[in-house]
Amino acid sequence: MKYIITTLGCKVNQYETQAMETMLQERGHAPAAEGERADAVIINTCAVTAESGRKSRQAVRHLETAHPEAAVVVCGCWSQISADEAKEIGADVVFGSGDKHELVDAIEKAVADKQAENASVVEQIDDPFHRNLFEELPAGAVAGRTRAMLKIEDGCLNFCTYCVIPFTRGRVRSLPLEAAARQAKQLQDEGYRELVITGIEIASYGSDLPGKPNLADCVEAIAAAAPEIRLRLGSLEPTVITEDFARRIAATGRVCPHFHLSLQSGCDKTLKNMNRKYDTARFYECVEVLEKYFPGCAFTADLITGFPGETLEDQAETLEFIRKCRFSDMHIFPYSVRPGTKAEKMPGQVTKNEKARRAHEAQKVADEMHRTYMENCVGKTIEVLFETHDGNLWHGHGANYCTVVAEGENLRGLVKNVKISGISGENLVGEVV
Repeated sequence: MKYIITTLGCKVNQYETQAMETMLQERGHAPAAEGERADAVIINTCAVTAESGRKSRQAVRHLETAHPEAAVVVCGCWSQISADEAKEIGADVVFGSGDKHELVDAIEKAVADKQAENASVVEQIDDPFHRNLFEELPAGAVAGRTRAMLKIEDGCLNFCTYCVIPFTRGRVRSLPLEAAARQAKQLQDEGYRELVITGIEIASYGSDLPGKPNLADCVEAIAAAAPEIRLRLGSLEPTVITEDFARRIAATGRVCPHFHLSLQSGCDKTLKNMNRKYDTARFYECVEVLEKYFPGCAFTADLITGFPGETLEDQAETLEFIRKCRFSDMHIFPYSVRPGTKAEKMPGQVTKNEKARRAHEAQKVADEMHRTYMENCVGKTIEVLFETHDGNLWHGHGANYCTVVAEGENLRGLVKNVKISGISGENLVGEVV
């Protein structure tokens, strides 16, 4: 069987896609080459915003048109809550955000039925709040990469007013410590040199496990099992960042000095309306404590502009706050109305043009901070994992997550210290020392 997979959304979706590919290839199936006929097209969808849902539908229609004889397989968060719509636009297999092992079985059956002209829609949508166990999947990365992902948690019970993810992923479920350590060691033995620890809401890791281990416990277990691999944490809720947390993860000596903090707004009123579990004072405490244990570390963040009820004064407050935090980079989104959320019905909805204007205004500030951060890297020595090359120019990710370019021979998969001498576009440029 030849297949094509398209992935939308977050790192968890990317992780689950590579796991599906691993399972498919273990059964003898292979990705279709460019221009080759595919027997199955698989779309791993996203529903975090209304725009994500639109892109998911668009991807299904595009692949169905491009491969009319293939079985159309739709899975992920969008199909979890929009199964009927997925069937209406031509899906042969409709799964949600769980049961990836059973999904592989369903794909094989759908392809066989399609080829036998005996096709019927296979649908398996559960209630995510009834999921009690973490579904362990093969860890790793798509072929050829030097960085791998390890999913340690699924689910979220924060119920932010703009978000449907609790309804697509369900309650918090965690990978046991011993399983996380085992998978990390396996990835180290396979030659990976960076491990991205990811999940839907990793700050809640362990709250469902016996003894209630926390995220710091998990990081320590992974670092002990795989001491030759550097670790990068996925998006962090400020609620998990304490003095003890920062001290313990720094003591491993393996955690990259780059932290993606889940901000969303720099205005306390807006954070309260979003039902976030912190205010700006608590958020800035996180920045300070991480800087204490990781001097010069890089901070990145997500920001939503034009949330219902946000005024121009609130926007100005947000811009002032992000300047104070000195982010090295930001992902900025105009607020997208998501049907079924509390925010959909909130008063004070901001017009589309004004949301875009505020996003552009925030992006200008973010770009200035990004440039300042990169300029401050010049003259410093940064640890870089090299991944790809163009001739004798090698590209890799610094421990601070900046892209770094340096000359060399056969640096792929090696971690080297690089003295930064300048900036070229969005890349730092330097020499291996």
